Amino acid sequence: MKGSSEHDPRGLIYESYRIDGITGAQCRSIFFDWALGMDAARDSRADIQALLELYGTDQPDHPMTAVLRDGLAGSEKPRRRGGWRSRER
Repeated sequence: MKGSSEHDPRGLIYESYRIDGITGAQCRSIFFDWALGMDAARDSRADIQALLELYGTDQPDHPMTAVLRDGLAGSEKPRRRGGWRSRER
């Protein structure tokens, strides 16, 4: 399949960059579909970074580039924000 890679086996991200007039909401939907279709054992952060390098460098203003950047920021490990250790004793 043209546009498929190990980071985008179904070519969803590739195709999103080819759609004229695609919106941010449509890109988020495609990204969500891409994420659900990926193997859970893969490092999603590395996949998103590779896709950004592959497509985002040439099209920095594309809505999918913004979605990929948001996805990269959201893929950081969650930090502890509370719980019993944060309460006064």
